Amino acid sequence: MDKWRDSVTRLLDAAGLARRLNDEKFIILKPNLVEALEPPITTPVELVETLVEYLQQYAPHCRIAVGEGTGAINYDTFHCFDSLGYTGMAERKKIELIDLNVETCSKRENPACSRWPEFYLPVILDTAFLLSVPVLKAHSLSDVTLTMKNMMGCAPPQHYRRGNSWGKSAFHDQIEEAIFDLNRYRAPDFTLLDATVGMAEAHLWGRHCDPPVGLLVAGWDPVAVDSYGASLLSRKWQDIGHIRFGHKVLGRAEPLELVDL
Repeated sequence: MDKWRDSVTRLLDAAGLARRLNDEKFIILKPNLVEALEPPITTPVELVETLVEYLQQYAPHCRIAVGEGTGAINYDTFHCFDSLGYTGMAERKKIELIDLNVETCSKRENPACSRWPEFYLPVILDTAFLLSVPVLKAHSLSDVTLTMKNMMGCAPPQHYRRGNSWGKSAFHDQIEEAIFDLNRYRAPDFTLLDATVGMAEAHLWGRHCDPPVGLLVAGWDPVAVDSYGASLLSRKWQDIGHIRFGHKVLGRAEPLELVDL
């Protein structure tokens, strides 16, 4: 955890996160635990624990939880929590773990959404400050999986699983539109992106970035974060549908206002 502490503190202080949390009561940290596989495929528990410690120090009035909904079909999200060290971390820090796959959901409607004119999301997200903690990864279908795609963990399998396939498989149809529409219903409020290593080819397999990217990235604008993240993987945001759709709707892909700490 010590290796993260200085970087996380300086980054979140510069972003003004603590000040923005003054009026919040409940924070959900949303890592990427798509499968029970070790980082950099998934978000390292040490990074999330450092983030929890920061929040407990600077927003002690807030209830804190880690929420995720794995896409795996052979086990539930708590298996990911157990396998990847989140259960022990939550016990040490006295925070909650939430399986978003089984939470009570409500239906939302937005006729402007072409892929999902109606959508089901966990009710618990309505009153929470949603802090996304994704990993820098390429993806075979959507080109990248960063903070906007990380929101797929919020989609309940009872509505978005097709047949015997993985838990969010309905997203594979028109995946770029599907990711964009999901974020129109619920985008992250803030992002801390782990770009310390990076997956160069795909989200579950393939080579790591070489050399490792060696960065943490934070921001309030999910489109800007994803635009910058795409550039770290040598992709152009204009070629990535969900970032292009989100530009000037959910945020701005450019111009990027970067602060290098």
